[in-house]
Amino acid sequence: MTERRMDAEVVRNKLDAIGRARATLARIDPLDASRLEEDGVIAAAVERLLCRMVDLAVETNTHLSGALLNRAPSDYRNSFELAHEAGALTKELVERIKPSVGLRNTIVHEYIKVDYSIVAAAVPLALETYSEYQRQLARFVLDQAKASAR
Repeated sequence: MTERRMDAEVVRNKLDAIGRARATLARIDPLDASRLEEDGVIAAAVERLLCRMVDLAVETNTHLSGALLNRAPSDYRNSFELAHEAGALTKELVERIKPSVGLRNTIVHEYIKVDYSIVAAAVPLALETYSEYQRQLARFVLDQAKASAR
């Protein structure tokens, strides 16, 4: 069986895409529930950007857990736990970021009517947590590169 390795370029590309989504989301201002309810285009853009950040992070986590732990996550939340187990994320960040999976699932699967006050409140938290996610993953990739160069 071929040994799987973390592909730093794949991780960097995903982190760059998360950064672009974050930057676009941050430019949508002002952002409150009434604006989301009144402007379907803005609401769709915000929903898409939030979901995209979650999806990109889960893809990154899945790559890391497969390459470093030889394991696949059982679900989106578990992907963050495995990224922590691999040493890429702090437990504190994992606990702060996992609720974004629930919001993503509500938006994508429409289990219930989307509450735009929750979406609007989630945006600043998502901007903060996914920024920290980018920082921690970038540091991890750098540390891995240094370790493999030894």
